[in-house]
Amino acid sequence: MLEEACSASRTVAGLMAQDADLYQELGRHLRSRNFANVLTVARGSSDHASNYLAYLIMARLGKVVASLPMSLVTLYKSPLQTRDALTIAISQSGQSPDVVEPVRYFRAGGASTIALLNQTASPLGESAEWTLPLHAGPELSVAATKSFINSLAAGARLVAHWQNDAELNAALSQLPEDLLRAAEVDWSAAIDVLKDARNIMVVGRGISFPVALEAGLKFKETCSIQAEAFSGAEIKHGPMALIDEGYPLLIFATRGPAQASLLQLAAEMRQRGARVLLAAPADVTERDLLLPTASLPDLDPLTAIQAFYVMAAHLAKARGMDPDQPRHLSKVTKTN
Repeated sequence: MLEEACSASRTVAGLMAQDADLYQELGRHLRSRNFANVLTVARGSSDHASNYLAYLIMARLGKVVASLPMSLVTLYKSPLQTRDALTIAISQSGQSPDVVEPVRYFRAGGASTIALLNQTASPLGESAEWTLPLHAGPELSVAATKSFINSLAAGARLVAHWQNDAELNAALSQLPEDLLRAAEVDWSAAIDVLKDARNIMVVGRGISFPVALEAGLKFKETCSIQAEAFSGAEIKHGPMALIDEGYPLLIFATRGPAQASLLQLAAEMRQRGARVLLAAPADVTERDLLLPTASLPDLDPLTAIQAFYVMAAHLAKARGMDPDQPRHLSKVTKTN
């Protein structure tokens, strides 16, 4: 896991060096259409990447994006309206039937379908109209790391070409260097707090919420910590009742409009006795963990999760676990 997480700088560089014509052609196609619906189709870490992609599409392009409950197609056989829809699937393997079947369904009904895939020679790759390779290379660790970061990068690249945004494209070209620096950030202070923890809340908001979701999953997968991810706006709607003396919270306060509210939340939770790990950029003096940044705030989630992955791999070992062999899990999960 650690080796693959630290290779993300190289795999993202490979992603950005390839398929320029494909992205440009897809960008023109997307700009030529007025989609009535935009849907994402994914599970697990890929669904967290879809959440990030949805934020970018809604914030930058003004299109409302929803995550498709796949069982509406696979189990309930609901008569969904597919024409004038855009369906975007993200997957590492492209093999899970409950991701493949909705893409086939929407494409047959006249929707535009896109698959972001690490294994393009797969049922999902064959089903989508447009296939964007992730170029993350073979991933042996059960816990996805570099393929997740490449999924975020590919999603941002898709939006950059859809929007025809030169600034975002330029920032993406700097991303490999940003990730290289992020992998070297010292988060050992988190290990000292969490090596004996049984549970944790992971908090983000806006563009950082997908990072909280992914970090929560990795805490469960690799460290056997019962982790729940929440938006900072939801903590006071019930979850705060769980906070007692020493309860750990990891807060991702990335740059942007949501940062101020997350910093305020961190201060309030400290007053209530929580053991807050505030991950924030260098200009935030009250931070506990240095949150590395990218060339644009919209890309900060990638550098944030890069720093987290390195810490999580070391934390698992500090807790006496092998992050490469999580209990009960396999690399490819197939659900219907």
